[in-house]
Formats: sequence, C-alpha cells, structure tokens
Amino acid sequence: MTRARQFSDSQASLFAHDEAPAFAVEGARPLPSYLRDHRARLRERFLAGGADALPDYEMLELVLFRAIPRRDVKPLARALLEAFGDFSGVLSAPPARLQEIPGIGDAVVTELKIVEAAAHRLARSRVLQKQVVSSWEALLDYCQTAMAHRDTEQFRILFLDRKNVLIADEPQARGTVDHVPVYPREVVKRALELNASALILVHNHPSGDPTPSQSDIDMTMQIQLAADALGITLHDHLVIGRSRELSFRSEGLL
Repeated sequence: MTRARQFSDSQASLFAHDEAPAFAVEGARPLPSYLRDHRARLRERFLAGGADALPDYEMLELVLFRAIPRRDVKPLARALLEAFGDFSGVLSAPPARLQEIPGIGDAVVTELKIVEAAAHRLARSRVLQKQVVSSWEALLDYCQTAMAHRDTEQFRILFLDRKNVLIADEPQARGTVDHVPVYPREVVKRALELNASALILVHNHPSGDPTPSQSDIDMTMQIQLAADALGITLHDHLVIGRSRELSFRSEGLL
C-alpha cells in the first residue's frame, strides 16, 4: 500500500538548501557561482558574529535574498538605504513608498514587513507583563521600534497595574503628519475598563524632533486632570523622535 505523501516529507529538502534550488523551474538558470558564494559568506558571517558583524546594506541583502533569489541584491539594498536612511527606516517605510524604488515589488515589501512585524513583536514581549521600573530601557526601545519611523502621528497608551506592571499597550488614535486627535474622556474610560492604576502616554513626531508642542502640553494636562479625578496616576508622556525621545517627567512638564 502506497502512503500518501505528506507535507512533512518535503520539509528537509525545502529548508536544507538555499531558496533558489528549493523549487525547480524548467529552463531556469542556476544561481551564478559568485552570487551563491557571496550569499553563503554573508550567512556565515551573520551566524558567526550576529548583526554587529554586518553593516546595514548587508543585513538588507540577507532579507532580500528570500524575495529575490536569482539576482544581485546589493544595488537594491543600497538604493533602499539611500531613500530611507537606515535599516530601521527601510523596514518601517510604508509599502507605497517602498514600491517607488525601482526593483521593489510585492515579494520584497512582504519580506520587509515580516521582519518589521517580528521586530515589533519581540520588542513588545520584552516589556508586556513586566515592571516598567525594571524594564525602562526596554520600554524606550520598544517605543522607538514601534513608532520612531512612522510618517503620521500615532498616540498610544501604556496601562499599568498597582505594581507598575505593564498590562496593556494600545494605540488610541492616528492622525496626520503633525496632529493626532486625543480625547481625555476616552483615555480614562479605557483605563477603568482595564482596571489600570497608572498610565504612560506615548506619541511620535514624524518630523523627527521630539520637542513637545503647546498642544501636546495642553492635551497632557487635560488627561492628567481627568486621571487625577479618578485616582489614576499619569507617570509620564513620552514623545518619540527619529533618534531620541523626550520625557515630560524628566523635562519638568509633569
């Protein structure tokens, strides 16, 4: 009796080789040896030394290998960096803007967005359900990863329990390049729903400069008044810029 072929039967051959030989295409040319050797060397360097062993353009090459299996991707990696500044900027770029770069199609956008989503999920896992006091640097890293390169403003709230453990992180509103609508009543209403005892407000400035505007300061004061009335503590308001963040608490604004 012949056993039906299962997906698991193909796993070894699917993952044991480079992406190009995994699928035989009639008439397709094999990957040129110089590209095959280059890709192998990059992977070996990455496995031996991690991300610190590779500059941004080579890290991008590793990501692009999967999407473009039979072409030299170094020029494309450099074009992406020239357009978006750095590795993080490339990953965070909106799909429509990515596709403005010649050579970028759906496959490349998908690969980049998978890596971006994985980075966000990893950073979030390092702070959720942990005490904010003991994971403050990880919290700042998460906010930078999630928000620093957005091209429109986003307002998020971090909800904490009585032990200052982060119990929820929720986007509350999205806006334009320089404004996001926030309603203090909705902020405190959600805190009560989650039984949160404290809040940290976070929003980004797409301009890259985290200096708070007067409207940022006024909105923060309104939320603080609403929170104080219900016994909820507002710990801080973080404004995320491209390369740094600003804390209302540290600046004496709270």
